[in-house]
Amino acid sequence: MRTLILTLALTLISSVGMAQTATAPANTDANTPAVATPDTTNPNAPVAGANSFTMEQARERILKEGYTDVSDLKKDDKGVWRGRAMMKGKQVNVSLDFQGNVTTN
Repeated sequence: MRTLILTLALTLISSVGMAQTATAPANTDANTPAVATPDTTNPNAPVAGANSFTMEQARERILKEGYTDVSDLKKDDKGVWRGRAMMKGKQVNVSLDFQGNVTTN
């Protein structure tokens, strides 16, 4: 009986672990707290929401997307970090939302 319970417990644990590592399709709903990756972006970006990125994290995320000279970063009342940056020799307005989407506007 003890062996049966242990086997069931281990099976359940491994099933939960496998379910957590499954890849889900990208969610394009702006109302969900998805996290942007290099392979995904939200077409509705920038998305309003509580933004937990610090200013330095926002700057690093924008730089990682290929922008340079990031400046004047300020979080607006919608939770979106907004500032200026250079891209391909031109100065642009740039934003970073709570999902990690970097956009120009």
